[in-house]
Amino acid sequence: MAGITRRTGLKFSAVLAGMTAIPAHVLAQVLAQTALPSPQPRQPAKPGDLTLWYKTPAVEWTEALPLGNGRLGAMVFGGVARERLQLNEDTLYAGAPYQPANPEALAALPEVRKLIFDGQYLEAQTLIQARMMANPIRQVSYQTIGELTLTFGPSSNASGYRRELDLTRAVSTVTYRQNGVTYTREAFISPVDQVLVVRLTADKPGSVSFQLGFETPMAAAVAIEGPTEIVLSGRNSPHNGKDGALRFENRVRVVAKGGQQTTGVDELVVSKADEVIIYSTAATNYKTYRDVSGDPTAITKAQIAAAVARPYDQILGDHVVEHQRLFNRVSVDFGRTEFADQPTNERIAKSLSQDDPALAALYFQYGRYLLIGCSRPGTQPANLQGLWNEKTSAPWGGKYTININTEMNYWPAEPTALPELVDPLISMVRDISVTGAETAKIMYGARGWVTHHNTDLWRATAPIDAAFYGTWPTGGAWLCLHLWDRYDYGRDKAYLKEIYPILKGASLFFVDTLVKDPASGYMVTSPSISPENRHKFGTSICAGPTMDMQIIRDLFDNTVRAAEILKTDAALRKEIKTLRGQLVPNQIGKAGQLQEWKDDWDMDAHDMHHRHVSHLYGLYPSTQITPRGTPELAAAAKKSLDLRGDMSTGWAIGWRINLWARLGEGERTHSILKLLLGPERTYPNMFDAHPPFQIDGNFGGTSGMVEMLMQSYNDEIIILPALPSAWPTGKVAGLQARAGYGVDLSWKDGKPERVTLTSRLGEATRLVFGQQVIEVKLRAGQSAAYTFDGVKLVAA
Repeated sequence: MAGITRRTGLKFSAVLAGMTAIPAHVLAQVLAQTALPSPQPRQPAKPGDLTLWYKTPAVEWTEALPLGNGRLGAMVFGGVARERLQLNEDTLYAGAPYQPANPEALAALPEVRKLIFDGQYLEAQTLIQARMMANPIRQVSYQTIGELTLTFGPSSNASGYRRELDLTRAVSTVTYRQNGVTYTREAFISPVDQVLVVRLTADKPGSVSFQLGFETPMAAAVAIEGPTEIVLSGRNSPHNGKDGALRFENRVRVVAKGGQQTTGVDELVVSKADEVIIYSTAATNYKTYRDVSGDPTAITKAQIAAAVARPYDQILGDHVVEHQRLFNRVSVDFGRTEFADQPTNERIAKSLSQDDPALAALYFQYGRYLLIGCSRPGTQPANLQGLWNEKTSAPWGGKYTININTEMNYWPAEPTALPELVDPLISMVRDISVTGAETAKIMYGARGWVTHHNTDLWRATAPIDAAFYGTWPTGGAWLCLHLWDRYDYGRDKAYLKEIYPILKGASLFFVDTLVKDPASGYMVTSPSISPENRHKFGTSICAGPTMDMQIIRDLFDNTVRAAEILKTDAALRKEIKTLRGQLVPNQIGKAGQLQEWKDDWDMDAHDMHHRHVSHLYGLYPSTQITPRGTPELAAAAKKSLDLRGDMSTGWAIGWRINLWARLGEGERTHSILKLLLGPERTYPNMFDAHPPFQIDGNFGGTSGMVEMLMQSYNDEIIILPALPSAWPTGKVAGLQARAGYGVDLSWKDGKPERVTLTSRLGEATRLVFGQQVIEVKLRAGQSAAYTFDGVKLVAA
């Protein structure tokens, strides 16, 4: 993402703010200076370790706690005098259906290519900016509904205050004592009943009193529908001078036991109740990216009526069961020390100086919690903020930035046993294969489909923002890797048949648009960029950057493999294989680095420590570069990582964790993980601090910890490839590997204690530990266990 800002005033900000790149030996010194003088005693994890908790209410949005059911989101502040619940609905974006493909682009394309091949890169950028960018050049922003507010009284004085978020139940709880009364508030968003539910209780009858209303920055109005119901109705923001097409509604029903319910000016009033349950839901008229004929009033009325008719305990119980159906599939334990008993914000603030392995485990599971909360079948995919955004104009629009960020959101899904949560992403790719086909034809005269570096609710696919950032035609091709991974983990041929036309269309675009580089003779993309990096000629514009070649190789390989499995398109398979062999190969440059560009420009680049490490896609998430399979290229990738440095934006640190883990460098990986968990890159509520908040860093952190413990690629399951000394003993259960394998793993003193593989499909694989390779062939439903005899793994 373009642009970096930093928070300051935290304990280590003065040290870290200047560390654009941290060499390994310097980083080791920094961490050594902040480390505790002696290791802390280790204990097993406790049930409460998967709870975020605090001694004070949230003041800033990045201190509030997130709830979500994939479609509805809320941020709970936990105030005493005034509670704030900031609300989101996942289809509330600005604008209306539109197609921004630029019809002038096709005529300009030959001249742009000529300028690039003649080395006139700045001139090519100028022409692209004038003739080949989207119209409008900006996409729409994700937007907030506003806030549901509960005003209790003038005083915030309270004792025994605690607010928490239980990841295992997806329930937020606030408790405190005031004027001799203990108050409790529970909140959750049910994926079953599609409502936000808040229950307010007290240990003395007649003690629950408050006023309930809305605050919103949107164009909206409040209607009171009796003493128990209040509705916020509004419209989304315009885009490119045209009115927005979406209407939204947030409906609230308040059910009190005892006391009185009345109305005020734009508010509901509850006085001296024994207990109150608040039901809230929201909807828009969005149905698809080209259909806005929905009825938000009918939706919200039906959902509220159905929820109110059910007992609270049933709604809560069904919610917890459904959440745990997903969340409980994976457990992890890195050990715990006494620091795990501190409030979450204090642990984060001190994370660079104290031994707190349980914080890493909490972060791991928090990533899974967030994905469950912001991406479920039938919802929109996780965007740059997942689901949670307080602004009418979110950071970077809260869109789907697909030159890394959207993909990173879904890296942990398959290996941490959440495959169905990828469904919204797959659905979006189906949509953009349609809108992208229009863009491919209009702008490139090509078959197939294309998406550039961003898309939005309306599935826009043309290049946006500026030529420097948007001239990148391989975004859709990268997304296709997630479609293939779903198949590779589950091996469902019916699903493969469904997605094959999408893979084929993405490949056809490059069959039609790859051109021969006059200097090298290789087939290249042109125009393109290596996101979002400026090379020695003052721009990003180039031909055939390394990342493009790597992504297209994966796309071509997976399309051919799919066609072979489905026994179709023999002629196309042959054409694609031939074209694949003509792509620019991975190359090692003069500094021993993996080249980022077709030419060896790396050491003269504008920013040696750039946040993007695009050319290392081949190492992760791809498997074109591996330590055992391509050791020279792996060494070159390592050199590139050293040159780039470790400290960067949150998501960029997340990517580096995965890359170093793939290289098998456990100590280096853990040192970078500590940077991610530190106060410069993790907010008090554990949101990733880009800054500002972007959720991809959270998901990259979870994925990176998986890679430290287990890697699955090339028909192998590699255990403990990057285990750090900071986690000498631990266990993880429920991880998933390709070909339908479940992996349970425990280790002691840095060595595997027990490994259990369970096959769902009866496919073959290989189990790898160090240099040991074990051939594994189990029947469907069969398990095999292995223990460590001090030298190697042996069958248990």
